[in-house]
Amino acid sequence: MTSPIRELRQLIPAQPASDGAGVRLYRSIGASPALRLDPFLMLDEFGSDNPQDYIAGFPSHPHRGFETVTYMLDGHMLHEDHLGNRGDLRSGDVQWMTAARGIIHSEMPQQNEGRMRGFQLWINLPAGEKMKPASYRDIPAASIPVVELPGGGTVKLIAGEALIDGKKTVGAITGLSTAPIYFDVQLPSGASFVHDIPEGHNAFAYVYEGKVRVGAEGAERELPHRGAGILGPGKAARFVAGVDGARFVLLAGKPLREPVVQYGPFVMNSREEIEQALRDFQSGTLTAPA
Repeated sequence: MTSPIRELRQLIPAQPASDGAGVRLYRSIGASPALRLDPFLMLDEFGSDNPQDYIAGFPSHPHRGFETVTYMLDGHMLHEDHLGNRGDLRSGDVQWMTAARGIIHSEMPQQNEGRMRGFQLWINLPAGEKMKPASYRDIPAASIPVVELPGGGTVKLIAGEALIDGKKTVGAITGLSTAPIYFDVQLPSGASFVHDIPEGHNAFAYVYEGKVRVGAEGAERELPHRGAGILGPGKAARFVAGVDGARFVLLAGKPLREPVVQYGPFVMNSREEIEQALRDFQSGTLTAPA
């Protein structure tokens, strides 16, 4: 019988990595193909006070077949793409980009000192949506709902809906095929957060400040700083902050249960589709209308 509270099934410590033109980051989900969690392909945390760790940024590069979500905690990054979109991501802002058939974009730091910190999440698209036109959405921090918790702390609703203290709040993004939940949760010392998650969704949490205990009361397991915790089946997730408080992102989504074939910035369902993506990119037709 499935427990009503999801337990911590697997811990994935984030590993140091480098991407773009040398941006230093920590990768948990997606550090290897075996560490994906359908529909999530990758989660990177970037963060440093040293400009040499981020100043080179992410120069122009292509994507096809999935969505990228960039969440800025601190700093200033400029997005530009072949569609003519130009987005200034500042502290608290989110960029939701659906690469789909193809997009070529860059994300470059607009600072040469100070702290830059945030996340990039990759979410797979179902086969029927991989070749639809690309799209892009800037979500300023002021338009993302933040809900205060009765026992202290807050929940920022980037995607999905929350029912807290009897009140329903709709996040900035809803209506996608994978029905994603993307919450940024802040808890003071010893405070708890319990929230329903659709039973069919895969879910994980990633702690970027402090520590949390995960699971039913009396059966919790610790999820440490820079740990991604895969949650087992159940109706809800429960978190209790450690003595220093905690900040973590909670992510859940409807699994696609489709083949995943990835080659760098292209994620499709077959090797043949990857080869076509490479031909399209080399011929300059990656972003051409279907």
